[in-house]
Amino acid sequence: MIQPYRIIIADDSAHAREGIMDILEDIEEFQVVGEARNGKEAMELTEKLMPDMILMDIHMPGLDGLETTKMIKSQFPYVKIVIVTVSDDITHLFEALKKGAQGYLLKNIDPSRWHEYLRAFALDEVPMTKELALKILLEFSQRNKPVNQHNPLSDREQQVLNLVAKGHSNKEISDELFISENTVKNHLKNILKKLHLQNRVELTSYAYEQGWIQKPNTFE
Repeated sequence: MIQPYRIIIADDSAHAREGIMDILEDIEEFQVVGEARNGKEAMELTEKLMPDMILMDIHMPGLDGLETTKMIKSQFPYVKIVIVTVSDDITHLFEALKKGAQGYLLKNIDPSRWHEYLRAFALDEVPMTKELALKILLEFSQRNKPVNQHNPLSDREQQVLNLVAKGHSNKEISDELFISENTVKNHLKNILKKLHLQNRVELTSYAYEQGWIQKPNTFE
């Protein structure tokens, strides 16, 4: 039997922790092994339980989620940290990535989608929700004119980039371009390697900044 993916929930709200527990309890792949009410407890539980993933709230008393993320990643770099918050401030997303977080989930997304996204995090696919893709778009649409540096991507890589920027999953990109999911993954790896970036969020932000993708008519 495959061992479940071990998760710690770090959130100062008992109601929020209970809500996340309710979402995860029916998913056999995941096992909640601990709950932390603040950053200090999250640090202590990580050292004691050695989890695979931490679902981290941003706003906690004492050490907030961002600083706790930085400290945990410096000591336990293997632990995946996903910021889970009600905040829709895109600057929090960028700051979380700088601190070492692998991803960012809004608490108000449909609970049925949690499994899809957390499983992707576990598989190192680092997904990006359509909600966050839209927020990144809005953030960069308000900035100055793009830099428009040379784009080194192939036509197919550019197609993949355009769909990533809309928040499409690997499966959705596969269906759209009539290629396998494995091919999508390889294209994405090549794109990230070419541009020296780490994940979809950094890629989307960089592409908007350089003017390589235009505002889509729809995110559907």
